[in-house]
Amino acid sequence: MANTADASTLVFLHAHPDDEALFTSGTMARASTEGHRVVLVVATSGELGLASGSFGDSAALAATRQRELEESARALGVHRTVLLGFGDSGLHGEAPVVEGQPLPFVHVPVDVAAERVAEVLSEESAYVLTTYDPAGGYGHPDHRQVNIVGARAAELAGTPILLEATVPRDTIARAVRLVGKVYKYPPEFDATSFERAYTPRGEITHWVDCRSVIKAKRASMAAHSSQATADGADRTLAAFLRLPMPVYRRVFRREWYVRRSLGASRLPSLFEPAH
Repeated sequence: MANTADASTLVFLHAHPDDEALFTSGTMARASTEGHRVVLVVATSGELGLASGSFGDSAALAATRQRELEESARALGVHRTVLLGFGDSGLHGEAPVVEGQPLPFVHVPVDVAAERVAEVLSEESAYVLTTYDPAGGYGHPDHRQVNIVGARAAELAGTPILLEATVPRDTIARAVRLVGKVYKYPPEFDATSFERAYTPRGEITHWVDCRSVIKAKRASMAAHSSQATADGADRTLAAFLRLPMPVYRRVFRREWYVRRSLGASRLPSLFEPAH
């Protein structure tokens, strides 16, 4: 039976479909199971994501990734999904500004994007907003933009708690090494880059135990099949999904956050202090 003693609305802001699966899906599934309202907001359709040519052009890929997002949201018990409709900026922010096309997210003025997110926060009377760490995890420019836009949106809407989803550097580096024992990374993959990404463990303030919802987290990842393969090679998501469940549970049993908001607002009970 769901515990609704501290029920509230949690909004999760992400850059592309599949980001929710990798960074916050366990938290989302647990929050839903425990009686909270869960809202997923995604800035872009991920139309420039690396994928097999069999998925077609960018418009076709966007449609596929939107369907995958809906499947992931169902697996996690999400109550509302909002697509903001901004353009995917590309892995290095290389997407051009084209008249008549959605503006790449990194080119959208911060206040314009933040006002769109703040509208959702206000409509939902959101208690918690999650974004990413300032580095955007592994550095994708759209992820860095989420950090900036989300902070401004929380300010505009008066959302009391702002959390940055992240991963301890040592944990992600260890996971990448572990996956490398059962999966051959493509030549361009730099496993050592994860030793410089995300957040030092000492800066992390909270974590969520995802073991009770690990099947939902794995189903969320599996929903994004377009992101598991590219022409001629599997991608990292495919490697994660190949892990035997006992190993998968160990690697993905926790999700981590840095609380940036100040004040006395109490976090929902699923968030455990890191220190």
